[in-house]
Amino acid sequence: MPPPATHPFSRLDPQLVLEALESVGLYGDGRLLALNSYENRVYQVGMEEGPPVVVKFYRPERWSDAAILEEHAFVSELEAQEVPVVPAQAIDGRSLHAFAGFRFAVFPRRGGRAPELDDPATLEWIGRFIGRIHAVGAARPFVERPALDPQTFGRAPYDYLRSHDFLPPELLKTWSSVVEQALEGVARCYERAGELPLLRLHGDCHGGNVLWTPDGPHFVDFDDSRMGPAVQDLWMLLSGDRQEMVRQMSDVLAGYEDFCEFHPRQLYLVEALRTLRLIHYSAWLASRWDDPAFPAAFPWFNTQRYWQDRILELREQVALMDEPPLWPV
Repeated sequence: MPPPATHPFSRLDPQLVLEALESVGLYGDGRLLALNSYENRVYQVGMEEGPPVVVKFYRPERWSDAAILEEHAFVSELEAQEVPVVPAQAIDGRSLHAFAGFRFAVFPRRGGRAPELDDPATLEWIGRFIGRIHAVGAARPFVERPALDPQTFGRAPYDYLRSHDFLPPELLKTWSSVVEQALEGVARCYERAGELPLLRLHGDCHGGNVLWTPDGPHFVDFDDSRMGPAVQDLWMLLSGDRQEMVRQMSDVLAGYEDFCEFHPRQLYLVEALRTLRLIHYSAWLASRWDDPAFPAAFPWFNTQRYWQDRILELREQVALMDEPPLWPV
């Protein structure tokens, strides 16, 4: 399925970026650096006066204005509680702006390096701040943003891929069968976990969205923030074999539980949430394939080999979801 010749982001050239900033009274000096983002377009812009800023142009039609503002409000709540986050700047009383058909927000530039996730002290430190994020997130629900659950991250992506003819015909039946088995495994995991509280999450809390400085971590990119179980913000910090993941989760929770209660039954969801993310990721790539940045950045997507690898990957997850949790619940 080749991408069309035009896409809304194709109009977003350096001149438009500078003009958008000028529309809110910020004047760039012409230095632009495109930052690593595919869902949106994000640039570091040097300013005529003062330090550089980061400007994010939101993907058209992904979120409503109300949903974006709900994210901004959540991050502002976290900053007010002295959680190290990077909120959108309020300019003339507004954090969300519009120019030439694009919506954008301006952020202060905050540097940092990737955290050392094999260091117990680092994991405990990160865990403390995630606990503080969740303590704030549990105070009230999102209204405009959806929940992360087996429907939104499993069944809906599965239906999207089947209805848009991305699968090679000779692999469609096998892939569909494996996804159905995977979703049944997810359902069993959720049944074992029982009813759990949902709260406002970071939503995409992997090492790339935690920047480390001499003062500790700070959290960036709440664009995927939504309602969900607390363990969603913890499991992506885990890697390696089972023994390593047990140690890592113990280190994270040593800090997390200083500020927020963790329901051990959530451990049943670790592999289920990993499975949902794998299904959702394929549909995310497919649904963005009309954006020229995606075929250029992900040339291996939608090849025969890609779908064969996904079949093997999901088969492994089906087995993992039936294993006991990281420790007895």
